[in-house]
Amino acid sequence: MKNLGSLNKYFVKYKWRLLLGLLFVAVSSKFAVMPGNVVQNILDQVQKKMVAKGNESEILALVIKGGVTLLGLALLRGLFMFMMRQTIIVMSRHIEYDQKNEIYNHYQQLNTHFYKAHFTGDLMNRISEDVSRVRMYTGPSIMYFTSVVFLAVFCIWDMLQVNVMLSFCVITPLPLLAFSIYLVNKVIFKKSTKIQAQLSTLTTTAQESYSGIRVIKSFVQEKNMMRFFDINSELYRKSTINLSLTEAIYFPAMNLFIGLSMLSTVLIGGYFAIRGQVTTGNIAQFVIYINILMFPISSIGMVASMTQRAGASQKRIDEFLDTKPEIVTPPDAVKQQLNGAVEFANITFTYQHTGITALQHFSLKIKAGQKVAIIGKTGSGKSTLAHLLLRMYDTTSGELLLDGINIKACDLNHLRTQIAYAPQEALLFSDTIYNNIKFGRDDATEAEVKEAARMADLDKDITSFAKGYETMIGERGVMLSGGQKQRMVLARAILKNSKILILDECLSAVDTQTEKTILANLQNYLINKTTFVITHRIFTSWTFNQIIILDNGAVAEQGTHDELMTLNGRYAKLYRHQTG
Repeated sequence: MKNLGSLNKYFVKYKWRLLLGLLFVAVSSKFAVMPGNVVQNILDQVQKKMVAKGNESEILALVIKGGVTLLGLALLRGLFMFMMRQTIIVMSRHIEYDQKNEIYNHYQQLNTHFYKAHFTGDLMNRISEDVSRVRMYTGPSIMYFTSVVFLAVFCIWDMLQVNVMLSFCVITPLPLLAFSIYLVNKVIFKKSTKIQAQLSTLTTTAQESYSGIRVIKSFVQEKNMMRFFDINSELYRKSTINLSLTEAIYFPAMNLFIGLSMLSTVLIGGYFAIRGQVTTGNIAQFVIYINILMFPISSIGMVASMTQRAGASQKRIDEFLDTKPEIVTPPDAVKQQLNGAVEFANITFTYQHTGITALQHFSLKIKAGQKVAIIGKTGSGKSTLAHLLLRMYDTTSGELLLDGINIKACDLNHLRTQIAYAPQEALLFSDTIYNNIKFGRDDATEAEVKEAARMADLDKDITSFAKGYETMIGERGVMLSGGQKQRMVLARAILKNSKILILDECLSAVDTQTEKTILANLQNYLINKTTFVITHRIFTSWTFNQIIILDNGAVAEQGTHDELMTLNGRYAKLYRHQTG
C-alpha cells in the first residue's frame, strides 16, 4: 500500500474533482439510506391503522404516498450517483492520462544503457497494463470504498437510534469480515506482483515474435516460437487462476457474514419486538439496511483486490520512475553554436552492461570542417565514437571537447540539435515518407525535404510509388528495401543541416553505383561541415583530412591517404584489396 503514496500528487492536482466526487458519494449514500426510515414509518402507521380498524382508503393513500416518496428518493440517488461517477471516474481517467505521459516522458530521458538492460515488452506493459490497474484504484476503488464508509456510517447511526443492543448484534460479524480481508490481501499482493512480471515476459515474447516474423518464417520456427509462447502463456494462466481462487474466498465470506447479520436481525429483533422494545417497522428497517450494505460490503473484496493489484503495479512503475538518468544537462549548461572542432583527449570507454572496453586511450583532434574516416572491423569501437559524440554515453576516462568545451558542460538537447546522425540500423516510424525525412526538422519546407531525398538518391524511388512522398512505409519501414531505408535515414540527417555529420555505415546496404551517386551529391554539401565517416570499406572518391584505423578500441594507424599508403600497413592492404 505504501507504493500508492506516489499517487498523492495527482490527488492534490485534482483535489476539487475528488472533493466534489466525495460530496456526491455522501449525498447519494444518504438518499440510499432514507428509504429505511420511510418503510419503517409506513409499516408502523399501517399497523396502527389496522389495529384501530381504519378504512382501506386511508391505508391505501398512506401506501401510495410512501411509494411516491421511495420513487423520488431513488431518482435523486440515481442523479447523484451519475454525478459521482462523472467526477471520480473522470478524475481517474485524467490521472491515467497524466501518469502515462509522465512515464513516457521519463522513458525518453533515460539513457541508452537502460534500454539495453530492459525489454521493450516490459516497458510497454508498465505504461499500459500497470497504469490501467492503477486507474482501477484511483477511480472505482475510491468510489466504492467511500460509498461503503458513508453507507455504513448512515446505516449504523440510524440503527443506534432505534436500539443499541440490536445494532450491536447486527454489526458484530463485520469486524470478522475485515480481519479475513486483511489476511487474504497479503496473499493477493504477492501473487499480483508475480502475475505482472509474467505478463511482462509474455508481452516481450509476443513483441519480439511480431518484430522478427520474417526471420521466424524464413527459418521455419513457427512451431518452436508457438511452443515457447505456450509455455509462458500457461504459466500466466495458472498464476491468474490461482489468484482468482484466492479472490473467490471473498464472496462466500461476504455472504456468510451478511447471512449471520440477517439472521441476528430476525431472531433478536423478533425477541425485542415481542417485548415491545422495537416495532415490526424497525425490524423491516434493519433488514433494508442490511440489504443496502450487502453490495457495498461485498465490494470490499473487489476493492481490496483492485487496491492490492494497483499497489503491485505502482511498485513496478516506481521502479522505473525512480531510475534516474545518468546523463543529464548540468545546471550551468553551455548553449553555444558549434563550429565543428572536435577533440578526443585520451579517451577510454567501457560498457557497463557487458564490461567490454570499446575504446582505449583514444586521441584524435579534428578542425572544424574536416572530413575524417574511421575504419575498422566489427567490434573495433567505431560506432562507440558516434555514441560518445551524441553523448548517449559518457567517457569512462579522458575528455571529449567540442570547440574546446567539455561535452559534459553542454546543454544536452542543444548539443544534439547541432549533430546529424545517420546510423547503419535504419530506424523508421510507421508514417509517411515525407514525415520520416522531416523527422529531425519541423520547420523544413517541402522543397528542402525533396532536395534531401535527391541528395540521398532516393527521389527516383519515391516518385515510383503511387502516393509519392505520402506513401505509408509500415512498421519500421517494412514496405521498403534495406537500401531505401538507409537512404531515407541519410536524407533525414542531410535535412538537419548540422555543423557535425556522422555517417555510421549508412551506405552498407546500397549498391556501388548508388553509393557513387550519393557521395558525388554530398561533395558540395559537406563543405564547412565536420564529417565523420564510420565504415569498414574505403570511400575512394572522397579526400579525407584524417583516416583512422581502429583495432580493439585502439588506434592502429592514423594519417592521410598518402601517408597511410606510404606506411604500407593495414590501410594500404585494404585499399589494394578493395580497388583490385
